[in-house]
Amino acid sequence: RELHPSVPLFFVFQVISQLMIFMISFISTVFCGHLGKTELASVALAIAVVNVTGVSIGTGLSLTCDTLISQTYGSGNLKRVGVILQRGVLILLLACFPCWAVLINTETLLLAVKQSPEVASLSQLYVKIFMPALPAAFMYQLQGRYLQNQGIIWPQVITGAIGNVLNAIINYVFLYPLDMGVAGSAAANAISQYLLAVVLFIYIYWKGLHKATWGGWSLDCLQEWGPFIQLAIPSMLMLCLEWWMFEIGGFLAGVISETELGAQSIVYELSVVAYMFPLGFAAAASVRVGNALGAGNVEQAKLSCKVPIICSSYFESIKNLNLHVFRDILQRVADVMIIFAFMHLADAVAGVTGGVLRGAGKQMIGALCNLVGYYFIGFPIGASLMFAAKMGIVGLWTGLSLCVLMQMIFFIVFVFKLDWKKAAEEVCIHCLNSHGRRDPNNPILI
Repeated sequence: RELHPSVPLFFVFQVISQLMIFMISFISTVFCGHLGKTELASVALAIAVVNVTGVSIGTGLSLTCDTLISQTYGSGNLKRVGVILQRGVLILLLACFPCWAVLINTETLLLAVKQSPEVASLSQLYVKIFMPALPAAFMYQLQGRYLQNQGIIWPQVITGAIGNVLNAIINYVFLYPLDMGVAGSAAANAISQYLLAVVLFIYIYWKGLHKATWGGWSLDCLQEWGPFIQLAIPSMLMLCLEWWMFEIGGFLAGVISETELGAQSIVYELSVVAYMFPLGFAAAASVRVGNALGAGNVEQAKLSCKVPIICSSYFESIKNLNLHVFRDILQRVADVMIIFAFMHLADAVAGVTGGVLRGAGKQMIGALCNLVGYYFIGFPIGASLMFAAKMGIVGLWTGLSLCVLMQMIFFIVFVFKLDWKKAAEEVCIHCLNSHGRRDPNNPILI
């Protein structure tokens, strides 16, 4: 009853904002459909490379804010939120350099995994043009987390809608009147990333959403990088280990046949869209748990943990009833969807409990669970069924489903066994201000 006014609205806006981000790359791919099979394959592969070696890194690092900003904001130490944001800006900008080092060698890497020279060359062209936009993509994610963990979500929806409209217009101009081909698609995507980041920044400044938490640039942002990075690395791994596994599935499917690759691509895109719904609940859980722990409200933290898990289970159960409609479209996809329908329910609960772990600052547990689950259980079983048992992508998704089911069970047990009072005491330490003094605005510290 207490969460009813805020969680559903936050959930809806979060789902929409995530869909807006997803649509940027999707629109680029759709517009490339008329260029030819080679060009379309090159763009799709380039976007996958950018996601794996670039966007996923920045998104994962920005998840640190789900712990630090949510807890600090909940503690009432508002100006410290601005310092954490500054620290995040510097660290994410530095993270661009290793990402660029990998991206600039895209063609070499693709040739090493037996991609055709023409596809590899066009993919490299796309990636090189997109590379300057990586800082913008990172900053948009960081700004989004900064607002989200204060309970503000609608600006991302507004700016996302504006960005997608402009992205469609730019793609049309570059690919049709100017006939720039793959280079035009990459340029349109890069420009759109900057539009998203700049429009959101302008909106924040225009509406004064920063005033309560921003005290100007401070030398304090150069301190305490250790604790930030200690959370940032597990946060990144928690996301990337899962994200990378599904991308690897696409490469493995391509080894078998084009039919398997096509089916895997369809199922993967459907899974991404479907995952937006539990992702909304995961974000709500992370923010509410972090705010409650920052305020020292243990009972509220427990309640904020339980409600999103129950809600996500209910919504995903209903939504999965409609997944079998794909049987008549493509038999191979339908075979996988039968497994995916059950997997997605478990994945939804695992995703929401993962949000709870981020809010409580337990990312290392999530990262280790994803590492063991996906790479030591799910992948070996899936690859064995895929090749040795000749089950194709059905075998791959069977292995991943077993992994996700075990993850869900582990996360639920861990969350409900968590010592919330001890977690709140740990947050008390993190919410100390930059001079090591107790903040009088923090109700749990006075």
